[in-house]
Amino acid sequence: MNIIQFNFKQIKSRPLSSVLNIILFATGVTIISLVFLLKDSFENQMDKNAGEIDLVVGAKGSPLQLILSGIYHVDYPTGNIDYNEAIELSKNPLIKQAIPLALGDNFNGFRIVGTNKAYPTIYNGQIQAGSLWLKDFEVTIGSKVASKTGLAIGRQFAGVHGLSAESDDVHESTPYTVTGIFKETGTVLDQLILTNIESVWKIHDSHEHHHEHSEAEQDHEHNTDGGHDHEHDADCDHSHEEHEHEDGEHPKEITTLLIQYQSPMGAITLPRLINKSTNMQAASPVQEINRLYSLLGLGIEALTYISGFIILISALSIFISLLNSLKERKYELALIRVMGGSRFRLFAIVILEGISFAIIGYIVGFVTSRLAMFFLSSYTDNNFNYTLQKWATLTDLSLLIASIIIGAAAAVIPAVKAMKTNISKTLSQ
Repeated sequence: MNIIQFNFKQIKSRPLSSVLNIILFATGVTIISLVFLLKDSFENQMDKNAGEIDLVVGAKGSPLQLILSGIYHVDYPTGNIDYNEAIELSKNPLIKQAIPLALGDNFNGFRIVGTNKAYPTIYNGQIQAGSLWLKDFEVTIGSKVASKTGLAIGRQFAGVHGLSAESDDVHESTPYTVTGIFKETGTVLDQLILTNIESVWKIHDSHEHHHEHSEAEQDHEHNTDGGHDHEHDADCDHSHEEHEHEDGEHPKEITTLLIQYQSPMGAITLPRLINKSTNMQAASPVQEINRLYSLLGLGIEALTYISGFIILISALSIFISLLNSLKERKYELALIRVMGGSRFRLFAIVILEGISFAIIGYIVGFVTSRLAMFFLSSYTDNNFNYTLQKWATLTDLSLLIASIIIGAAAAVIPAVKAMKTNISKTLSQ
């Protein structure tokens, strides 16, 4: 029987103790591996989706909320800003490019974004089928939108008012037509429905008009039932119409403006200029995401310490298990010596046993962390339309090496005791 077969025979001979050692070790490995997988996936998604956007301008409120809604489309916007004011800002010589976004509707949870044709270029968006939108109420959809909704070229659909898929306020009178589908990019573009800003404005103008019309009808019915002075109502309606005519259309608004700097001077000047002298707010994606990383970093550090502590307890458990097993195996070890086995062979047998516990624990932890990652990825995909695509990190190799060292270290003292086995004394007993 070779040393490896003998090693596994010894592990199987103590099933309860062996399983406990492996479970403890695997738990620590699972937590560490999963934490770093999530961290790398999260940072990868954040970096890819930030693209080359240097600044996000929107309504005043939480800067982080502005970034999450304007770039990552996972939060509600802080409000709307005046389109003309935004366009005036975009003429600043420190700005290389300014891309407007108008939000407000969704289809099956996928956001409908009014923008211009520069927006998909941020994510190297290429057409897989069809073409980019040309006219009002034409849309080009992301690959994930196409696969999950079944929308195809030429298909029509009605947007739902608001950013929640649960809303039942459907714009049935103004459907969109799909003219193109983007290739998969692995970015936020995959989960968006893009159209021109005018389409978003027209839909919401008609939506407001419909509501005003409905309210007017209700008021009219109420006044008829209540026997109010119709002449007075007519005068009010006439003056209201005159007031609307004087005001013209509702002021055009957008949700955010995505800015790329012309030079590094923009980073120094523009945020302060916008925040101090306009009704808008400027937020830097780099600063806000770094702030988010620092908050998450505390949790990651805490979980790493906890999992490290679990692995140390596992190492202690392996040490005690091996030490106790020496008493039961002393005759076997003495017989190995009698049959020509060297002291080093006894040392190697025990060390290999400790390493085996660590490697098996690592493999179980590795597989468990990937299963957990799969379920988490499915959850984020279903709820936020983001897929966690990282399945391996450099930490995995470091963790394997650390596991082998820990397993070997836990077995050193028992291995030295095994090596010092007194053959004659043991066999005489």
